Amino acid sequence: MVFSMEQKGDITVIMLDKRIDSSNAYDLEKEIEKVIQEGKRKILFDFSGTDYISSAGLRVLLSTAKNTKKTGGKVALCSLKPFVKEVFVSAGFNQIFTIYPSCDDGISM
Repeated sequence: MVFSMEQKGDITVIMLDKRIDSSNAYDLEKEIEKVIQEGKRKILFDFSGTDYISSAGLRVLLSTAKNTKKTGGKVALCSLKPFVKEVFVSAGFNQIFTIYPSCDDGISM
């Protein structure tokens, strides 16, 4: 499993696995599509357990943001470790996503 999920009010918190890369990005994308199809519009990705994300993982997040935006939803990120945050900043994704320091902070989105 690439992630685990829990519902906190109207926010779906998705806790990601240790690595998000080409070996599991497709599975993650398909599972997130199901979440969106279920009508969940606010998604918070919890990176507290994630040490690595590749361009394939970044593509999944970008696709999720576009799909939720079409339906009036919102995607945010929280608890990024330093290396993962550096990847997001280098790719300019910190301009696309709201990034919260903790999951508790993200629940306020």
